[in-house]
Amino acid sequence: MDVKTLEKAIKILRGYYRSFHPPSVTEVSERYHDPYHVLLSCILSLRTKDATTAQASRRLFALAPALVLLQKVPVKKIEKTIYPVGFYRTKAKNIKRIAAELAGRFKGSVPDTLDGLLSLPGVGRKTANLVLTLGFNKLGICVDTHVHRISNRFGFVATRNPFETEMALRKRLPKRYWKEYNDLLVSFGQNICRPVSPFCSDCRIARYCPRIGVKHHR
Repeated sequence: MDVKTLEKAIKILRGYYRSFHPPSVTEVSERYHDPYHVLLSCILSLRTKDATTAQASRRLFALAPALVLLQKVPVKKIEKTIYPVGFYRTKAKNIKRIAAELAGRFKGSVPDTLDGLLSLPGVGRKTANLVLTLGFNKLGICVDTHVHRISNRFGFVATRNPFETEMALRKRLPKRYWKEYNDLLVSFGQNICRPVSPFCSDCRIARYCPRIGVKHHR
């Protein structure tokens, strides 16, 4: 798939997006417009279903709506609040460490650079890029399992892991699509372009898609 064909696909993806429920972290960004809330929700979302992330985020925000309050919450209390998100004990420890780092090293603010975000405990490139785009409205390319899979399935990139996919997209994907690309592909991947047996027969992008790596489809 070349860039012009991808642009046609993106127009269709936007139509799909309007008909699907937005990803939980996107909902948080639209509700709070605050990098602090986006960062915490991103951390909770890792290897966790959207519905669980949304519920855990609401509980954590009610417990600690601001950084100054999060600093005072014991790790065990955070664990209990965010359960049953995946790896909740590790995430609780990282959240507590992040609170200390933000209060100290970053003077009470979430950093607005990729390097600054990556220096925080438990923050990888996916989370850092998502905080940049949703929390700060800055350019970034967030690559999760859906973005990695579908970008390769489209044949727009040919990569082995999310890091390679991000680097390839930074070279090929026009910057005007960077901020929305993750949201569009996540919702599309959750509902249509499933990892196993995607709904190709009902997909309006099928005529453009070479279905690379797809062995079975519906």
